[in-house]
Amino acid sequence: MAESTPSLDKVDIKILKVLAEDGRISWRDLADQVGLSVTPVLRRVKALEDDGLIRGYSADLDEPRLGGSLSIFVQVSLEKQEADALARFEEEISLIPQVMSCFLMTGDYDYQLRVVMPNLQAFHLFLTTKLATIPGVANVKSSFALKSVLLRKSPLF
Repeated sequence: MAESTPSLDKVDIKILKVLAEDGRISWRDLADQVGLSVTPVLRRVKALEDDGLIRGYSADLDEPRLGGSLSIFVQVSLEKQEADALARFEEEISLIPQVMSCFLMTGDYDYQLRVVMPNLQAFHLFLTTKLATIPGVANVKSSFALKSVLLRKSPLF
């Protein structure tokens, strides 16, 4: 059974939007931006955390400086789509730090990865020594991103 989304009012949505932009904002500044005093804001944030709508706080890292400026979308097909083969692939791919995201897909391939690399040679090395060595990988297709157009969009705002 799917989890239901708690009902959110305009203030909750504003809190989520502000925290999505700056997870390190002070409670006072957050309260000022949403038009409440600190205590009600703290109660609302705690409720949003308890409901699982805020899963945690993280730093926005500079991918190009840390991992490279080349974003590659990689479509991976497996030999078999059995549960153990999928689990094995997901476990292996989760150990590779250059893989920024991995999605199980419907359609022509099984997984879509977003990989960050410093250059084409590094990507070639990734393909030949990491991805191609994962048991069960049958086919790989790659597309190179030219630029990022939209970041951090939420279905609420």
